[in-house]
Amino acid sequence: MAAMANITVFDGAATPVSHTLLPISVTRAAGTVEALFRENVAGVPTYAQISTLMRLGRLKSGVWKAETRVVVPVMESVSGQNAAGYTAAPKVAYEDTHVYTCFAHDRSVQTGRRLARQILINLMGNVSTSVAAATTGFVPDLVDNLVAPT
Repeated sequence: MAAMANITVFDGAATPVSHTLLPISVTRAAGTVEALFRENVAGVPTYAQISTLMRLGRLKSGVWKAETRVVVPVMESVSGQNAAGYTAAPKVAYEDTHVYTCFAHDRSVQTGRRLARQILINLMGNVSTSVAAATTGFVPDLVDNLVAPT
């Protein structure tokens, strides 16, 4: 995989919106690589930005574990000021988090991992027609090739 770069992805809104996730960090610890990407929308606190974390490591059994986690924070709505004229700072009310985890045996091959990933994607999207699997990008590299962002 090439060096970390921006990820542009569309959301699932009625009118899809493009989100650009910037590379924030890559950490390596105990044989696990973690790459963090985060949106950088002006006027939104850092802790309230959409983010994704990609993690690649091996379990004690030798099985590869590739994980992609997407977090979408939801802000509380601030409805004006109180009687003393104070307006509370916005806070994150909760986070919607989705995780995709791939477990790949040492003997598994790229084709099988790609097939499983595409079947899951098609199930999630209710796709019942032929769709070519993506063969490039951060998640295909992580899951299909077992290569983490650097």
